[in-house]
Amino acid sequence: MSQLSDSHIDRISVLIAEADLMGAQLIAGGLSRGKNDIEIVAVSNNSAEALQELKKHQPDIALLNTRLDDGPLAGYVVLQNLGIACPKTAAIMMIPVSERDLVIDAFRGGARGVFCRVQSIKELSKCIRKVRDGQIWANNHNLQYVLEFLTQHKPLRLVKPGGGLLQLTHREAQLVGLLAEGMGTREISEKLEITEHTVRNYLSNIYDKLGVSSRVELALYAVTRQDMGNSPGN
Repeated sequence: MSQLSDSHIDRISVLIAEADLMGAQLIAGGLSRGKNDIEIVAVSNNSAEALQELKKHQPDIALLNTRLDDGPLAGYVVLQNLGIACPKTAAIMMIPVSERDLVIDAFRGGARGVFCRVQSIKELSKCIRKVRDGQIWANNHNLQYVLEFLTQHKPLRLVKPGGGLLQLTHREAQLVGLLAEGMGTREISEKLEITEHTVRNYLSNIYDKLGVSSRVELALYAVTRQDMGNSPGN
């Protein structure tokens, strides 16, 4: 009787992209319990493999961590290519903490949900089901970031790598390097022994110099530049 019931469950196919394979397996195990309607079709730990598995399985949901094995923000690379590889797959971006740029750039990249890693597996299961049903998932704090962004009318800037990093001072180049390593504002302030307010001021100046508009754009721009470490200081 239970087999007959299981056959009528409307299953939700999910791919998990996560740098830590052990962590991904724990997430997969947690999601597979409960209502038994979530089916994990693949687990990947880098962007190339994730895109390959996405094309192969065409899952309902792509659960993408910001950090993959090939970079601290490689999950956004997968997100940017998802629309072409799997137009019917809805993406949920898993972020380590609720930071404005991580949230904004997830939605700008086409994510249908943003989920903070400190939340429970039960909440993640609910998030997956809601997004599968066509809803948007974001808590009130993250929605506030989105509303603030919309009121500022910031256009999306498509930046092509150039020699812009050579304009940066030594201190600015240091900050960009730490950002590309995946550090947040607080971590950067502690590393450089400056205030978080000063970090944000530096970022604002760097955005203006390079023609980018967010932390994620800056980090993705920086990691494409082999000469980043050669940026001259003043």
